[in-house]
Amino acid sequence: MTYEYDYLVIGSGIAGMSFALKVASPDTRVALVCKTSLDEANTALAQGGVASVTNLKVDNFEKHIEDTMIAGDHLSDPDAVKKVVTEAPEQIRQLLEWGVDFDRNADGDFDLHREGGHSEFRILHHLDNTGYEIQQSLIKKVRENPYIDIFEHHFAIEIITQHHLGKIVTRRTPDITCYGAYVLNPEGGVDKFLAKITLMATGGVGAVYTTTTNPLVATGDGIAMVYRAKGTVKDMEFIQFHPTALYHPGDRPSFLITEAMRGYGAVLRNLKGEEFMHRYDPRLSLAPRDIVARAIDSEMKINGDDHVYLDVTHKNPEETRHHFPNIYAKCLSLGIDITKDYIPVAPAAHYLCGGIKVDLNGQSSIQRLYAVGECSCTGLHGGNRLASNSLIEAVVYAEAAARHAQDNISHYTLRHDVPDWNDEGTRHPEEMVLITQSIKEVNQIMATYVGIVRSNLRLDRAWNRLDILYEETERLFKCSKASREICELRNIINVGYLIMRQAKERKESRGLHYTLDYPPKA
Repeated sequence: MTYEYDYLVIGSGIAGMSFALKVASPDTRVALVCKTSLDEANTALAQGGVASVTNLKVDNFEKHIEDTMIAGDHLSDPDAVKKVVTEAPEQIRQLLEWGVDFDRNADGDFDLHREGGHSEFRILHHLDNTGYEIQQSLIKKVRENPYIDIFEHHFAIEIITQHHLGKIVTRRTPDITCYGAYVLNPEGGVDKFLAKITLMATGGVGAVYTTTTNPLVATGDGIAMVYRAKGTVKDMEFIQFHPTALYHPGDRPSFLITEAMRGYGAVLRNLKGEEFMHRYDPRLSLAPRDIVARAIDSEMKINGDDHVYLDVTHKNPEETRHHFPNIYAKCLSLGIDITKDYIPVAPAAHYLCGGIKVDLNGQSSIQRLYAVGECSCTGLHGGNRLASNSLIEAVVYAEAAARHAQDNISHYTLRHDVPDWNDEGTRHPEEMVLITQSIKEVNQIMATYVGIVRSNLRLDRAWNRLDILYEETERLFKCSKASREICELRNIINVGYLIMRQAKERKESRGLHYTLDYPPKA
């Protein structure tokens, strides 16, 4: 089956849906491709909120810019930081127009939170499930829009470039161009989606690790597709581990205990009941996430424990239940009353600061291909993401990409000489256990050797183990019919390799990349 569209959007979180809503019009056809349902995206699990300068009596753009640069260990692109911070208020207004309901106080002003690394209260939120509120609001708008065709349970396998037309494409090829994508449909066939412009909005890579707060669809598909198409991928070594995921063995993904709880006054303790953050940073529990995650990792290693505690028992119980109803309910379902009991927490893979390299218009190194959201590397986050900067980055860059795409789409035509997907001579894998076992091995390799603390020895071991899995998987892929399982395995191996290789290339401890071979300078 061949589909033809003006815009092909791959991914349905805040980035993909925002872009689709911005470009949809009576004159354009938009396809929104989603590998599961519209509900299942990293956006929906974001608890904390959206960062934007709102209270101008005490806050300003300069403070938000400085906080972002400090959190990013001054590796952030100043132009990207300025863009997101200064354009954030306008995109907040856009979210409000789309029906997003941010909490307000008794005076009708936004009820702002403060999170780690922020110098002021500037986090807009909806209780403790802000991402879910945004996702549901955008889903409603997208479903109501007659100019957007939604393809749920469709899995993008590869983007289409000159390579599929028989031309040799290398990383030095100057004019690699995207003409759409090959997409696996729910019946198991591969469709051809031709498009004038393609947007990659496939989210993060958390499912590459054993323990993650991400939904298990976060297998880095877009990044892997662009890398295989010889596009530029950057800063993959900067994986943010959220310090406080609920420790409950067997849960995958792990339930997130939002950073807003520490902003609210929760205190970290080890299993002896001792506060410990004073040993690591003067900002205590409100230090940036990389510092808190390494501190928790250190306490766990020193004491031989699997987790630490987050203590909010000293706060007003009614207020705690009001601010964090979902966390309260989740913990209570496990026999933990957070108003009386300590919450067991441990770090989990949470957010990717790198990804597909894009410019200020969201353009990738591949022509007619844009990337927005967590799969992109705008330069905003640098070495470490400041809490709650990611959701606002997604809508700011969706706006930039939409404007640029609309200005240029008249120059493009569909490419009709793209061949159909060729799976001649392939068959369904006889043993699915080969794929599921390989996925577990990748997860274990990444968790053990490419986690919060790294070393050259660990990275070399990861390289050798992943290399074997890569060869085995490519052989299996070439003789197998396309399936979501084998494609996801290919993608997490590609992404694992990129994280590991770019970690090896960075000969310093900086931001989220901490290596024993290059300890930070005093």
